[in-house]
Amino acid sequence: MAIDRWLLQQHQFEKHPPTLRFYTWSPVAISLGYNQHKYPLEWQYFTWQGTKIDLVHRPTGGRAVLHQGDLTYSVVTSGLPASRIQAYTEISEFLITGWRSLGVELHYGEVGKGYIDNNNCFATSTSADLVLDNGCKFIGSAQLRKGDFILQHGSMGLSRDHNLFTQVFGMEPKSGIQLPQHLTIEKIANALTKAAQDCFTMQIDCKPLSPEEWKQIMHGVENRN
Repeated sequence: MAIDRWLLQQHQFEKHPPTLRFYTWSPVAISLGYNQHKYPLEWQYFTWQGTKIDLVHRPTGGRAVLHQGDLTYSVVTSGLPASRIQAYTEISEFLITGWRSLGVELHYGEVGKGYIDNNNCFATSTSADLVLDNGCKFIGSAQLRKGDFILQHGSMGLSRDHNLFTQVFGMEPKSGIQLPQHLTIEKIANALTKAAQDCFTMQIDCKPLSPEEWKQIMHGVENRN
């Protein structure tokens, strides 16, 4: 997520164009919302398949997300409406369109009871989230806004381990969908990228970070630590 933060800063200084990213997590991690300072202390000691689970703070708000068996998307952009909800809607349209092309219908969520008091981001939904036909939350999103510049990223639950989820949050994950085995992360990312190009009427060029850019990102991580 340090890359997300760096891309937003670069876009602010007009050094980098709007960006769309997809990534997974290794090792498994729990990300905490920017203002989420209270959480179960045992989270600091959890392990998964013999490896310690990372505990990290996001630059965006919201509640805790378990990053295991999920796919994270990240959008850095600018020039969207001042209304946070309108901005969420404009950005999230490519997620709805992309998943529809894969046979999955998504809808905007509604604020659930006890959202603020719940550690688990996926226990309830807000109007910034996307849910399945049965009401289960499928994509949880959060934003960081710096004036006209926006970072929005979120987690798409693909193949969670139910036992680990229950261990972390003390509750079983709500029933979602069973994705076909042929639907790989690469195919999902390609479908969502095409949808973004169509929704935003733009051309996306796939480009890796340069060694110098990696150096700048790691320098920022060291300074925050």
